[in-house]
Amino acid sequence: MMENIRFSPFFVFMLFHFNLSANVVVNSPDGKIEFKISVVEQTISYSVNFLKNPVIEISPMHMILDGEDLCDHAELGRAEKYSVDEKYPTRGVHSLAINRCNGVKIPIIAKNNTKYFIEVRTYNDGVAFRFIIPGDHQCRIPDEATAFNLPTSSTVWYHDFYWHYEGVHLKKDVSEIGKEEWAALPLTYRLPSGHYAAISEADLRNYAGLALQADGRGGFTTRLGHTQPSSYPFAHDYTLEDAIRLSKIAAIEGNITTPWRTVTIGADLNTLVNSNLLTNLSPPPSNVLFPNGLETDWIRPGRSVWAWLDGGERTTEGMKEFSRLAGELGFEYNTVDAFWSRWTDAQIKDLVDYSAKQGVKIWLWQHGRNIQNRDERRQFFKRCHDLGVVGVKLDAFSNESKEFIDLYQDCLKDAAEFKLMVNFHGNNKPSGESRSWPNEMTREGIRGLEYGRNQDAWAVHNTTLPFTRLLAGHGDYTPVIFGERRLETTWAHQVATAIIFTSPVLIFGANPNSLLENPAVNVIKDIHGSWDETYVLPISEVGELAAFARRKGDTWFLAILNGEAAKRYQVPLTFLEEGNWYEGTVLSDRASNPASLKVDKVFSRSTDDIPVHLSAAGGFVVRFKKTKQ
Repeated sequence: MMENIRFSPFFVFMLFHFNLSANVVVNSPDGKIEFKISVVEQTISYSVNFLKNPVIEISPMHMILDGEDLCDHAELGRAEKYSVDEKYPTRGVHSLAINRCNGVKIPIIAKNNTKYFIEVRTYNDGVAFRFIIPGDHQCRIPDEATAFNLPTSSTVWYHDFYWHYEGVHLKKDVSEIGKEEWAALPLTYRLPSGHYAAISEADLRNYAGLALQADGRGGFTTRLGHTQPSSYPFAHDYTLEDAIRLSKIAAIEGNITTPWRTVTIGADLNTLVNSNLLTNLSPPPSNVLFPNGLETDWIRPGRSVWAWLDGGERTTEGMKEFSRLAGELGFEYNTVDAFWSRWTDAQIKDLVDYSAKQGVKIWLWQHGRNIQNRDERRQFFKRCHDLGVVGVKLDAFSNESKEFIDLYQDCLKDAAEFKLMVNFHGNNKPSGESRSWPNEMTREGIRGLEYGRNQDAWAVHNTTLPFTRLLAGHGDYTPVIFGERRLETTWAHQVATAIIFTSPVLIFGANPNSLLENPAVNVIKDIHGSWDETYVLPISEVGELAAFARRKGDTWFLAILNGEAAKRYQVPLTFLEEGNWYEGTVLSDRASNPASLKVDKVFSRSTDDIPVHLSAAGGFVVRFKKTKQ
């Protein structure tokens, strides 16, 4: 489905008709958000306001081409206005996306006479801008140093790049963030007004990925992938020679179109979680590769077992047993990790055929080093397709250079040609790829249960992720462990993570035997990674409490993750459909034993409240099934 973009007549002819003005203002359709571009001290600058309160203070733009700043002493031409108004199916937080914005395309002439554009879009839940530099077949080198100056007294949640995108978020006042500290995206912050915003990027392709670096004065500067520090995961998987090569800025041939630089904005956390900003800014899928979009017949969300964190015999017979247990759980997939590489094609096909009889399909892991070469990659994908494998888990993408961003796109395209779904691991944050490439079902880029033995605690981290990393899109946290990796969290907390951490292919960390033996099993069988509707309850606080109501069909789930302190609430059930009764299965903490939970039953309507008692690092889950009247 193409965007419904309406340009006024003579658009092409007027783009470089210069009628110089001091500023350009773009308001959101509802009038609550204002994006303003102006020339301040001879540099193109911008600012963003929400309900007349600053979200981004006046900040200079710096688009650098072949070492020259195109925003310094540049002239703004006449902005050409347009609008977008469409709906399209989506997957994850909800099932229908609304793409409605006001946009402008501003022609610019740099002091060296380079002609380019700044394009701006303003939505009811955020803003975005990008640079477009026309070109023929010449190779040119782009770089950026645009600022994001946050309002004084903003509270920021961010992490650095030591673990690439698998870090633990810090919470600081913006004034406490030291000069040159790194921040991976999304960067979430609470404004002095009490409203929220998150900086990220969208439509990342043919370009290096974006990060931020603090200036020590309450602002951040954009930094591209070649400048980002090499992380521990990268050093583990690659060589010094690789690091040196990727630290060199990449040239681009022809037109240069940067990804969108985005700021999601909302009065509350519910607005941030439900925003479609990143997918709205990404192109729709290819009609050739995905003739039915999200409904393309070989693309199916689902649940998967996985033998890595919680035992399981790493043999073909062991994986047959996992597939049998997955079938008993009603799960659709079995993700087989690195140990499959010792098997013959006959053994893999035997596992695929046996699993199919259980109603289960197979995914296979592969290291990123082994798919960088196009011929080797396509040979591997063809092998998977011919053996009946339906998905590939591609690992070790822990770099945001243009070379690696190009590799993501190449992998998704080649996988689509062989009708394979994709799960990236050891990777960067999403930037709207799930719209352009419906075969990307999830990606890691998140600190999940793999770190259970190198993590001090989970509760604060788990109550931070829904409002930071997961704002960018799906995350393969591999949730739910009932053993030691859960650390201080309760069983109810673990079950709630599977509901709150969005992943359309939801890969459980627990041994399927432990899921089947748990008193929560009947609720777990009903949990899906892709939802029709999501509502973030007002009691949620970043790092303290994450409370979600999520609907799949006629079934609602209420899931709550608690932080470090025990809490009690009366939670209104206003998200339930009016006039209907629901039978609820309740999973709650046992204060005396975190390695257990209580299972109760309730009958509820939308006019009711439900009492919630949360242990420290606890959780609470209710599955509401509509009863027949």
